[in-house]
Amino acid sequence: MGKVFWFWGLIVWMCFTVHQSQAQSFITRYFNHILKDSSDQAKPKFIAYPTLAYAPETSVEFGVSSVLVFRAKQDTNNRLSEVSSFSFLTLERQYGGFIDHAIFTDDSRFFFLGLIKFQNFPLSYYGIGPTTTEDVKATISASEFRFRERFLYRLWKNLYTGPEVDFELMRNVQFDLAGSQDANTFNYPLGRNGFTDLSLGWGLVYDNRHNVLNVRDGLFMELAWLSSQEAWGSSFSFNSYFADFRYYQPVGKNNVWAFNLFGQFSGGQVPFNQLALMGGERLMRGYYLGRYRDNHMVAGQTEFRLLPLPFSKRWGAAAFASVGEVAPNIDALRMDRIRWSAGLGPRFYIFPEKDVFTRFDVAFTNEGMGFYFFIGEAF
Repeated sequence: MGKVFWFWGLIVWMCFTVHQSQAQSFITRYFNHILKDSSDQAKPKFIAYPTLAYAPETSVEFGVSSVLVFRAKQDTNNRLSEVSSFSFLTLERQYGGFIDHAIFTDDSRFFFLGLIKFQNFPLSYYGIGPTTTEDVKATISASEFRFRERFLYRLWKNLYTGPEVDFELMRNVQFDLAGSQDANTFNYPLGRNGFTDLSLGWGLVYDNRHNVLNVRDGLFMELAWLSSQEAWGSSFSFNSYFADFRYYQPVGKNNVWAFNLFGQFSGGQVPFNQLALMGGERLMRGYYLGRYRDNHMVAGQTEFRLLPLPFSKRWGAAAFASVGEVAPNIDALRMDRIRWSAGLGPRFYIFPEKDVFTRFDVAFTNEGMGFYFFIGEAF
């Protein structure tokens, strides 16, 4: 929340800054590349597009997003793999980027699922716990690098297991307190001076999805444990447990009803950025990522997708709703504090031959609304 996005903004800007005929030629080729997906299902497909955004804490933000989809050995019997990225630079000298991927090898023998992220970027901090107010308590400026990867091997059919690693560096951390906050009495969280986290663990995954960007029928389940210990270089010692369940039920020829239940449970000395964070573009859309944070989080969402709409070959739509709660311990989870969000948005068939849509979601909460634009569904 808090940002207004003008997607394709730089393309429009180029129309006014380069020779008209050159601009028309470039834009025509670019949109033909996107809209006329004539490639067959076996060949890889890559797209990159500029973004433009504004927020008070960042000023104008220029970015570039991209996505690559492919199948191992260009075999259509193999599952669709995807690698997406986003990088940005603001007029306040803030920068960052991430690479997110889900990669299947030939015959789905190995499955690599993870992300790489780096950024020098302000984070809004509302405090820790389920009852924090809407007032930002501090703006955290920090340099962050994070690497999380699951190295999974197929045990049997669609059942995978393997080691997981989560490495995070937080450096140059500064808390800019808001309003009347007093630095002498402010309740600074664990990790306020920066930290190093190396979490190692193991995961068990069941996954029979054929297309992770647009699942029409299938089941995904993950149980994972991660441990961070000072003995192997971490700043703090704690354990985290994750449970992720996703089910996709076809409804008619083109429609899908999707369900997702997620839980994160942590104990020990957990730094502020390793706590369970509610919000973001995937779960509890409409809330700023980290609007609520604590040791434990339980959340669920459902989404009905029309892909495509009955009267169109390229346009679709979806409606979604979610509920969730954070708490310092499991016993403190309470029904009367559950947060909700709901929304809807159009879909556009960006890669018809690979059954991949781009989505624009508008999400509403009792605290405001959020906008999201991504290639591929939220879950």
